[in-house]
Amino acid sequence: MFHDKHKLFVAIITLSVSIPSTGQAPLPLDPAVRTGKLPNGFTYYIRYNNTPKDRVIMYLANKVGSILETDEQQGLAHFVEHMSFNGTKHFPKNELVDYLEKSGVRFGSDLNAYTSFDETVYKLPLPSDKPEIIEHGIQIMRDWAQDATMDPEEIDKERGVVLEEKRLRKGAGERIQEQTTPLLLNYSRYASRNPIGKEEVIQNFKPEAIKTFYKDWYRPDLQALIVVGDIDVTEMEKSIREKFADLKNPTNKKPRTKYSVPLTGKNGFITVTDKELNYTDIQVMFKGRARVVRTAADYRASLVGMMFNQMLKARFAEMSNESDAPFRSADAGLGGLMADVDMYAVNVVAKPGELEKGFKAAWRMSRRTQLFGFTQTELDRARLTILNNMEASIKEKDKTQSGTYVNQCLQNFLTQTAAFSVDKENELVKRFIPGITLKDVNSVIDEYVKDSNRDIVIIAPEKDKADLPDKTTVLSWIKSVNKEKLKTYKDDVGSLPLLKANPAEGKIVKEEKIELGITRLVLSNGVNVLLKKTDFSNSQIVFSSFSRGGTSLSTDAGFPGAEIAGAVVGAGGVGNYTAVQLQKFLTGKQVRVIPYIGDREQGLNGVSGTEDLETALQLVYGYFTEPRVDKEIFKAMIIEARTAMANREVDPNTAYIDTINNVLGNYNIRRSPPSLEKIDRLNLDSILSFYKARFADASGLTFTFVGSIDEAKIKPLLEKYLGSLPAKGVKEKSRDLGIHIPPGRFSRTVYKGTAERATVMMVLSGPFDYSYENDVKMAALKGILQIRMTARLREQESGVYTPNVDLNTVKLPLGRFHMTISFACTPDNVDRLIAAAMDEVEKVVKNGPAQDDIDKHKEETRRVREIALSTNDQWLGYLNSQLINNEPLTTVDHYDEAMSKITVKGLKDLAAKYLTGENYISFILIPEKYAKNSGAGTSQ
Repeated sequence: MFHDKHKLFVAIITLSVSIPSTGQAPLPLDPAVRTGKLPNGFTYYIRYNNTPKDRVIMYLANKVGSILETDEQQGLAHFVEHMSFNGTKHFPKNELVDYLEKSGVRFGSDLNAYTSFDETVYKLPLPSDKPEIIEHGIQIMRDWAQDATMDPEEIDKERGVVLEEKRLRKGAGERIQEQTTPLLLNYSRYASRNPIGKEEVIQNFKPEAIKTFYKDWYRPDLQALIVVGDIDVTEMEKSIREKFADLKNPTNKKPRTKYSVPLTGKNGFITVTDKELNYTDIQVMFKGRARVVRTAADYRASLVGMMFNQMLKARFAEMSNESDAPFRSADAGLGGLMADVDMYAVNVVAKPGELEKGFKAAWRMSRRTQLFGFTQTELDRARLTILNNMEASIKEKDKTQSGTYVNQCLQNFLTQTAAFSVDKENELVKRFIPGITLKDVNSVIDEYVKDSNRDIVIIAPEKDKADLPDKTTVLSWIKSVNKEKLKTYKDDVGSLPLLKANPAEGKIVKEEKIELGITRLVLSNGVNVLLKKTDFSNSQIVFSSFSRGGTSLSTDAGFPGAEIAGAVVGAGGVGNYTAVQLQKFLTGKQVRVIPYIGDREQGLNGVSGTEDLETALQLVYGYFTEPRVDKEIFKAMIIEARTAMANREVDPNTAYIDTINNVLGNYNIRRSPPSLEKIDRLNLDSILSFYKARFADASGLTFTFVGSIDEAKIKPLLEKYLGSLPAKGVKEKSRDLGIHIPPGRFSRTVYKGTAERATVMMVLSGPFDYSYENDVKMAALKGILQIRMTARLREQESGVYTPNVDLNTVKLPLGRFHMTISFACTPDNVDRLIAAAMDEVEKVVKNGPAQDDIDKHKEETRRVREIALSTNDQWLGYLNSQLINNEPLTTVDHYDEAMSKITVKGLKDLAAKYLTGENYISFILIPEKYAKNSGAGTSQ
């Protein structure tokens, strides 16, 4: 299947086989990386890379996390991270964020950081085409390293923000994690050092406490600066050496203890129930000591682990698609757990009342693998996948994103994981893959599955507590399966051509060069094709197609089936291949093709490597003319849909989303939540009939291809596979269903759940005079309101963690817009924060936005656009959107003109027209206990 480029190394280093590292020499650092260490212990990595062009990424990595906190400091490592954005020596108060936003760096999206158990990492992506921005970037990194001011006033303001971040985690997931984590981490220090910290500490710590933590641990011998991008490496090294040389280590520095999760040899068991949980899950985990990739032998072991995972997960995916699969989902494989521990785990989400049956089926597959291993054909596919992905990485090595290199250097610093070059990796893959045998891969499971270091965890709805098995019962299930006489796995592989029929070739009847360097072709069956060649990738082609109609042409009664028709066919096979055979056929190929049926259009989306383009086009032809629905998979989908309904009502977020969809869809049947009645009406024959009707006529079809296109090679393939698609000459139109957000002002409150947390969504909507200029202006209002909401609700009110402003505008069938403002907060602050948010909207309506905010938006948008326009996906999305909306393809050339028209007055006038609040709906999710105070029921 299609594999994203440059992901092979990243995937491999997360998998390991639990055997000690050898005494081999470490793998060499990528020679393109310049690294060094200053006398004070400060480490740096620098690498030139021009993808994307005129950009640089800087990371400040600190081997400092929550694991270093004392009991009285729990939460301070994370709080230090927050305070680094609230004032430093050279950027007091909010000047740091303000400066970066003016430079085109978005707070949250670009400028960010994270705190984990063992590290805190600050991320700063910057434009590199202005020396002063790079200079300021280095100064920011230097300030973060040791010169955050920790202003007491700013500390007190930030307490509320951090508490709101912590509040986002409240709910069933957090409650379950709090009970299971100590067992899984063997009651080690990691089990009691959640990075988010403790509420009482966050609320009450003294400024001196955080300053002490900062002074103790933010020191050069625990820090590294990673700089990758379109920069002069020598000049950057000189700047780093000058700027960071004066960092000081404490006189009596504390030892940086390296903590571990002990493997005690003991086995654990726990059951956890929660009233808001709507499924039952059982997981059996066997823990082992993780092996970091440092030597060639480590890398080979990781390849073995990766192949093991690929083959085993394919078996589980195949079993899950069976209509009689006795579980909702099941999986098994290797994965990381925490620190220096990884695991082999078997996981099952059970059907109601079938926990034993479901678990035994999954354990049976795991046991079968342990007893008999894999087949040669499975191993051959796994080899092919790695070899082909490696070949793709080599082809794209000069197009590798800077972020990939940054992460390799980061892991090298934090865990000493080898950060070798793609050429070195290619050498290792070619050396090791041919020699990896079935014996190698089959031995992996035995390294883990033993009667020690095993944990069994069951989580379930509270109402099912009495029916859950105890430890003895689960172990008896395992013992029972282990005694069965199992049969070997049979690998169902097809050997026929993909397509049943050889397409009758069409012809290109018209060819012309049009705007934006695009070649437009018209095929003999009326299919239109646009080809845009780019150099953003050396081997990638992305494509999309559409024709009018979609589910708008279904009846209301038939809509539930029409809505899933694309997914049902996509889950099946094509031509001579069943779904299972097709997955195996595509293994190792850089191909993905997905049919879709939307509200107003239908078509296919795809991506392919240049070498696999013919396979991609065969799939296109097959989904039009030879789709294969799999009755067993369809039955499994129906069973899963019915099972999902069983406990749906207990989840607060589900009730909230259902309310939003019902109201915004004006209670139209096409926007209503799923129901057993809808599921019962689903019929495979009707679904396939609707699908075939939508794909029966290609004469109104438009394809767009973007990427590494060789026109001489692609044209014959287009004639063969697209020119042969059936055409009747009937160009259908989409139907206007008249489904709009209802007008007026009102509110809906859902009282559900127990967590002390409220979720708010505010919706402004109405008709919209669609034009490119208005669309750009409306996007500016959205961007500016995002800046204002962050400044007001987060920084000024200290009431939320991440407010979000979203915008949707459409041209067809009628111009409409809706803008949403959403956030989570404490229930007591809902009314105050809604009022504050609307106050910011009203200020823009009354006075227009501040010029400073307009300038920030313009620069941020310009910088985002620069990167976007250097990607195939962005160009495909843009061209497709323009074609669907009957808009000129050259609109992209008028961006600067449209942006120049964004003024205070222009946005004030636009806000006064659309954001008056005349059509305003608020949605609030709040704990059910508050319903008593309001006198309301579940919803009002």
